[in-house]
Amino acid sequence: MEENKHYQVLLYYYYTDIKDPEALAAEHLEFCKGLDLKGRILIAHEGINGTVSGTVESTETYMEAMQNDPLFEGIVFKVDPHDGHAFKKMHCRSRPELVTLRLEDDHNARELTGEHLEPKAFYEAMQDENTVVLDTRNDYEYDIGHFRGAIRPDIKKFRDLPEWVQENRHLIEGKRILTYCTGGIRCEKFTGWLIKEGFEDVAQLHGGIVTYGKDPDVQGELWDGQCYVFDERLSVPINRKEHVVVGVDYFDGTPCERYVNCANPECNKQILCSEENEHKYMRGCTHECRVTPRNIYVKEHGLTEADIKEKLRVIEETDKVTQ
Repeated sequence: MEENKHYQVLLYYYYTDIKDPEALAAEHLEFCKGLDLKGRILIAHEGINGTVSGTVESTETYMEAMQNDPLFEGIVFKVDPHDGHAFKKMHCRSRPELVTLRLEDDHNARELTGEHLEPKAFYEAMQDENTVVLDTRNDYEYDIGHFRGAIRPDIKKFRDLPEWVQENRHLIEGKRILTYCTGGIRCEKFTGWLIKEGFEDVAQLHGGIVTYGKDPDVQGELWDGQCYVFDERLSVPINRKEHVVVGVDYFDGTPCERYVNCANPECNKQILCSEENEHKYMRGCTHECRVTPRNIYVKEHGLTEADIKEKLRVIEETDKVTQ
């Protein structure tokens, strides 16, 4: 980090009509690079979705430019202070969709979406006995933190959520459905799909989990754990009143809120893991991932064949004791 400079992370989305997403993405990328921003931005015919980091000065300049652009009039940014860049590079790409659902009969999220509930209204609605709270995120996002009592769909990609709902309609049918996601964009699209599928009372947390955690009235109450974010921070706190750890270590089941990627590039599975267990298991989620010649952890730490054999021996001995 440069001396005497403070940084911010911006999270935002905006549904609007963009005629040439590819051209705008190229132009926007150069604009962001000129401000020394880093992050990931997606642009589609239906709008823009991004997370970027930069100095306070650069991010303020960026937000002002976006808010003054008629194309994005009314755009809202979630702003988090940080101690440096939260990304290594700047990417801005055009995509068919802002969030990937791949619906056969797609809809415009500006025309069809669930009721928007501000944090306080969402907090109150969660406590109604005729309400179900549906997490629209992926399973690994849920596992590190979620609203108390929320339903955990068994999905690894957002596009799998409609199929999961069809197979589990009995969990939410006849109830008031509350949905939530990190910043709000997934719910904007998904609640519209729920309505098209015949679910009548559908609402969403306006601004997502990030906004909920900053709201002075609720202060993140009824949220347990951390909120998974798609940058180098990996997770951020939400509940300002009480912190409850819900994540468990992949290897030993102890409380844990530290995510790592499996060291086997062909696997790359995200697992909750203590630093101690990361070293013990060579950051491999299975025996096969530990012994693969492509194991990144082995290369990073310069482990010899003898080192690997010793670590595998320790793992084997530990497994015998715990079985």
